[in-house]
Amino acid sequence: MRIADRLGVDGGFLFRWRSFLPLALLPLFLAAMSESSVLLDRIGETGEHVLYWCGLAVSFAGLAVRWVTVAFVPARTSGRNTKEQRAEVLNVTGTYSIVRNPLYLGNYLALLGLTIVTGVWWLAVIVSLIYWLYIERVIAAEEAFLTEKFGTAYRDWCAVTPAFFPRLSGWRGSDAGFSLRTVLKREYNGVLAVLAAFFAIDILTDLAVRREPVAEWLADDRSWVLLFAFGLCFFLVLRTLKKSTRALHVKGR
Repeated sequence: MRIADRLGVDGGFLFRWRSFLPLALLPLFLAAMSESSVLLDRIGETGEHVLYWCGLAVSFAGLAVRWVTVAFVPARTSGRNTKEQRAEVLNVTGTYSIVRNPLYLGNYLALLGLTIVTGVWWLAVIVSLIYWLYIERVIAAEEAFLTEKFGTAYRDWCAVTPAFFPRLSGWRGSDAGFSLRTVLKREYNGVLAVLAAFFAIDILTDLAVRREPVAEWLADDRSWVLLFAFGLCFFLVLRTLKKSTRALHVKGR
């Protein structure tokens, strides 16, 4: 089997199971906790808070990339399907006019933010390499599907649009327009996932590794408890609106 074909086969498998990648990285984060605790003690409470807020900013920048992408995406393009590739329309506007894989770029930034809060440099490097090896194969499978479906139109778009690093000068607006309700309908779980991950890292570092008393931890890190509570409420409200009402429905999206 050719290497290109092998990449496509592997990518098809990884595409179906892409939602579970964070769980596969969990052992790496656990292995970094002890070293992270030592580093955070060294830089002090202020330095630790700066590191955490910087990491959170990077993760939310990743979510923002996803929000802008989804806000402009027209109907009948790819969605949250996991069993097979789907796309009835080739989307080359909005964020897809400056980068071919904006959602995967957003996912990477969200993941990178989680490594930043640990302060462990090798964790960021290894996670980045794993993500690149993984996403390269998923993209290979998608490109094979899109080439077969859209032919020359897809090849022409690939020729002028970077795969992963945006070329901002190529921006083309979408005829679909910006839809906040579409973002709220499709992206509410990302906010909870990021805030829950930061909350879990803080718990592991302070309670499991440092063995801080719970009362002391609550006094020092109340903000993370409140952020997680906000993320959970945000998730529950929007999930209820999506499942039980048509408040978030947008015609043609």
